Amino acid sequence: MNTIKRSPALSWLASLSLLIAVCGSSFLAGNASAQIRQATAPFGKAQSERVSVDLRDRMLNVRATRNYKDRVSVILQLKGRPTAPLSGLLSRYGVNVKGVIQSLNARIVELPTYVVEEMASYNEVSYISMDRDVQTLGHVEMTTGASIVRDAITGGLDGSGVTIAVLDSGLYNDHESYEARNGDSRIIANVDFTGERITTNDPYGHGSHVAGLAAGSNRISTAYTGIAPNAKLVNLRVLNSQGRGTVSALLAALDWVWANRTVYNIRVVNMSLGMLAIDSYKNDPVCIAVRRLVDAGVVCVAAAGNNGKSADGQKQYGMIHAPGNEPSAITVGATNTFATDARSDDGVATYSSRGPTRSFWTDTTGVKHYDNLIKPDLCAPGNKLASTQARDNLLVTSHPELDAARTREDERDMMRLSGTSMATPIVAGTAALMLQANPRLTPNMIKAILMYTAQPLSGFNMLEQGAGEVNIEGAIRLARLVRTDLTAATALGANLLVTGAPPTPQSTIARETFSWSQGILVNYSYATGTSLITKYQKIYGTGVLLGDGVLLGDGVVLGDGSMMSSGVLLGDYVITSNGTLLGNGLPFLSCGRLIGDGVLLGDGVLLGDGVLLGDGVLLGDFLLMSDTIAQSSASQLHGDPGPAPDPE
Repeated sequence: MNTIKRSPALSWLASLSLLIAVCGSSFLAGNASAQIRQATAPFGKAQSERVSVDLRDRMLNVRATRNYKDRVSVILQLKGRPTAPLSGLLSRYGVNVKGVIQSLNARIVELPTYVVEEMASYNEVSYISMDRDVQTLGHVEMTTGASIVRDAITGGLDGSGVTIAVLDSGLYNDHESYEARNGDSRIIANVDFTGERITTNDPYGHGSHVAGLAAGSNRISTAYTGIAPNAKLVNLRVLNSQGRGTVSALLAALDWVWANRTVYNIRVVNMSLGMLAIDSYKNDPVCIAVRRLVDAGVVCVAAAGNNGKSADGQKQYGMIHAPGNEPSAITVGATNTFATDARSDDGVATYSSRGPTRSFWTDTTGVKHYDNLIKPDLCAPGNKLASTQARDNLLVTSHPELDAARTREDERDMMRLSGTSMATPIVAGTAALMLQANPRLTPNMIKAILMYTAQPLSGFNMLEQGAGEVNIEGAIRLARLVRTDLTAATALGANLLVTGAPPTPQSTIARETFSWSQGILVNYSYATGTSLITKYQKIYGTGVLLGDGVLLGDGVVLGDGSMMSSGVLLGDYVITSNGTLLGNGLPFLSCGRLIGDGVLLGDGVLLGDGVLLGDGVLLGDFLLMSDTIAQSSASQLHGDPGPAPDPE
């Protein structure tokens, strides 16, 4: 199955174009010259706003080098039906419409780079961006609390009745980790979007490992059990045998999820992949596709990325990957558990990407406006995790040291990988358990509960860990208490829980008791207070964001009474946690520096690591993030063996 469809009209136009090419080459040569002359005119303001910055750079390079043979593949987003002039451009010789993304009203178009300028001049064009490269980003039961909720006394949750769509490099269908109790496969659909057409299995090896962490069974060993071991899986292969893909393939897979979500009961999407975030989430087509799914009730979980440190080992900020920069997605960073079940020694992995998000849009005067959202939303174990190994996969054959448990049967082999790619399915599996416990939860409720019950890690700031490390025991306990009769018509401030009193905000895992964060992140700030779980907030509905209840003015964060009830306290600073509640600890960065005009300390440079001077200006002993880092090497989705794991 594949939702990239070419209409009969487009096929007819393609044939007509071929005929014209044979019969009228001299006419076309003259027409192309006229187009080139038009493309060398100064960029208009409207065109500049509608074209992504990396595509504009490519257009400028074509002008400078006069390389008018240069071609590019783009994602063309439209506001409505294309008018006759734009339809004429799309059917022109040299312009190839490769596919249609129905749910986004978008086209995948290959064309001469100089023609993009003309395309951007049409009013029905919303945004044009490059079809960028996408790559993978790279004792769990005990340390997350999953084993507690699987106990028969607590209800025996295992993800039954929930389907997780894994958008990755494929799944090794024959592996025993994906078998149900009766021996049948739990993989209920396999679709390839890479164009390789060789297999929907996993020649690269990344996707099988990811799916095993989210939903691997205990048929091989309880040591390798995934978070939701009886959830069903949908295998959407968007990364090829080298671990690379394209934005168009990812969009096609998300479009497939949109069209088939009710057929397969897809409630969770796992994206352990990404690319450098360039376009603002308001324009990025992948972010828009993710938002559409979330608004339809599908939880979308994305990796933060593995760019937490520079080549010389220093911390760097502002490297959250797309679609992790999308505010409706649950963006996950990685922790290092040091191979112990106890959580007291856990810390954020050095490679885990830090916020804020540095995707941006450019106004007509050329000024960049950065999104600057606090991300990740939370973190989860991601260092040296053992999970499903695909037969003869590239990762293990290239790096034999990744082999974790080789047997005489390919269907039982396991391997170890590290990265936010591994942390992401831990959270995706948790979402499946929460939906099994309470099927009426919205994606925003799930996101809020995950953050509210997370454990803040001492010594790490919100741009590193979000609200803290995932706590499955607490998340399930709170999810079960949420009313199942909530609708869009439920009054703001109505009772959220079926009980009068909130649950005790503590969990005990591996004989250690810790407090929940008791707060959530809301775009540029955080919110705390028991009203977040005792009163219904309009931000828990669909079609809105958790941050929609936050108004910004003069650097002061105020609550919107139509979206958030009384009893919710909003913070003014990004905090370095002391390991107790969200918001307890040392101020790290003023929220006023994140809001404002989207610029950090004047030119996009964020200095320091927790030393506060005056009104939120931070200074320190090394450079943490700059515009040049945030815009480096046009975005790619990282899918190699993952980062070198932190020591254990």
